[in-house]
Amino acid sequence: MSLKRIEKKVLAGKRLTQEEALLLFENDDIFTLGRLANHAAVMKNGSNAYYIRNHHINPTNLCINRCTFCAFSRSKGEKGAYELTIDEIINKLKKWEGSKKRHMPSTPSFSEVHIVGGLHPGWGFDYYLDMIRRIKKALPAVHIKAFTAVEIDHFSKISGLSLRETLIALKEAGLESMPGGGAEILGSRVRNKICPEKISGRRWLKVMEIAHGVGIRTNATMLYGHLETYRDRIDHLTKLRELQERTGGFQAFIPLAFHPMNTKIKKARYTSGIDDLTTIAVSRLFLDNFPHIKAYWVMLGEKVAQLALLFGADDLDGTIMEEKITRSAGALSGHAMTREQLINLIEKAGKVPVERDIFYNPVSP
Repeated sequence: MSLKRIEKKVLAGKRLTQEEALLLFENDDIFTLGRLANHAAVMKNGSNAYYIRNHHINPTNLCINRCTFCAFSRSKGEKGAYELTIDEIINKLKKWEGSKKRHMPSTPSFSEVHIVGGLHPGWGFDYYLDMIRRIKKALPAVHIKAFTAVEIDHFSKISGLSLRETLIALKEAGLESMPGGGAEILGSRVRNKICPEKISGRRWLKVMEIAHGVGIRTNATMLYGHLETYRDRIDHLTKLRELQERTGGFQAFIPLAFHPMNTKIKKARYTSGIDDLTTIAVSRLFLDNFPHIKAYWVMLGEKVAQLALLFGADDLDGTIMEEKITRSAGALSGHAMTREQLINLIEKAGKVPVERDIFYNPVSP
């Protein structure tokens, strides 16, 4: 098997095998890999690079799971533990929206709120339903993307509802889409080492399949750069590609670079820029049925994320605001980006900036 043979398959639009993906991970011709991944991205989305004006809310870091890789979670009474009331969440969102309107009255405020947090030991399912309802009532034009598959499974357990009933209840309350967190590495060998407390990879996939079935679009992620091998990554990508074949419900795939600070994984290191770009590129080439590949600038850093736009990524995420999870693990990027900064990164990469809504429809600036 050769890189030249893989190049012919990519240019012909043919699906890559697991062994071909492994060769791409192990290959040291980063420039050819980038060129092929960029070709695949252009075939799907032209020269567009998307961004969104969004606000992250992490309601609490109290969590019944204390995963080895997680620097964010805390136990009740532990230093740094916090929990936000629904009023505090709404005030945060309204404060930022009001600030935007005062300083830039002709500019629309954020269009998406992204909500993920710990599995709080005391909050019932009704609390989360009320949270969604009240945010939607306070900010009816804002799209609510909330809760990982791990959180959905937790809600099902504490409510006594099935996964499907849980998701329908959330949708009726105002949930419109879901992020892709909690996937980490889906294979049991690695998952049992880094997060044995979490739901299994099979359960994560089941939650997503049911979400797609009730009309909730989702993203998917992969946490890489800790204890996994290239084959573990490919196994993970294969599971996602197979589910997408059945449901078509995934919108974007987001490779998440592991951040080691304050985690319990021994001898862990930050990922290299080469590994980040390779992972983005292989993901674009292997996940041929995913519409979008996201370079999450919070984890990659602004400059590597910009380079990723030439290695198969077509989305930088957004303005973010107040993200706490990656910060806890030693993120080296800034805390937020303005629309102008995002546009500048995209244009200097030679791509066309497109502000989007949650479903990747272009919106007027």
